[in-house]
Amino acid sequence: MLGFLIGALKIIFLLGFLVLIHEGGHFVVAKLCKIQVNEFSIGFGPVLIEKQGKKTKYCLRLIPLGGFVNMEGDDEPSEKEGSFSKASVGKKIAIVLAGGMVNIIFGIVLYFILVSQIVNIKSAFANTGYFLLNIFDNLKTLITGGVKAEDLMGIVGISEVVVNTTNMQNYFYIMALISLSLGVTNLLPFPPLDGGKILIYIIELIRRKPLKQNTEVAIQMTGFYLLIGLSIFVMYNDIIRIV
Repeated sequence: MLGFLIGALKIIFLLGFLVLIHEGGHFVVAKLCKIQVNEFSIGFGPVLIEKQGKKTKYCLRLIPLGGFVNMEGDDEPSEKEGSFSKASVGKKIAIVLAGGMVNIIFGIVLYFILVSQIVNIKSAFANTGYFLLNIFDNLKTLITGGVKAEDLMGIVGISEVVVNTTNMQNYFYIMALISLSLGVTNLLPFPPLDGGKILIYIIELIRRKPLKQNTEVAIQMTGFYLLIGLSIFVMYNDIIRIV
């Protein structure tokens, strides 16, 4: 029972922290761009803790598998002051880009710190560079079809790896790897990922006018259903692999 509790805490802390800094990136840049943030939430589902700030409601929710920053005019057009829908394309891209970039930067810095404790600094830079090259090589292999769908790892597989870490150094190495992978994957130009949203904004910039709302919604929903389908498939393979 104690082992199960420790394992659960490992997973909740790691995922919760990475979600926190990811959404925090969106939140901070939105504030810097003077966009009204109505809610900053970590987790999904029922609210466990809620605090109303001057302009923003802060929530901790039951399911620690994600989070969101609800901005005025994000879900639907709004004419209110500080509306995301009225912001320039440059500001929209900066806000959406911030989450993934925070995860990438955190993963690099954490890995560098870990390596620095083992080898000399000069070697830490070289090791960190090699670490990054491996991440991008793996991503290139995935995009070009060199990785089978059955080889992908989802939340169940990741949880197993986290639970099986035997010391703090190993745990934080996995955190760095997941953070970097999460950031890079999230910025892929595929809706409804942040990278997909950025692609839509770039298209708007080229066209010099926004896409029709129903067109954008259709693109986002199509990507969403494809992503959910892939997630279910990967989760099933994780379970089969473990069992």
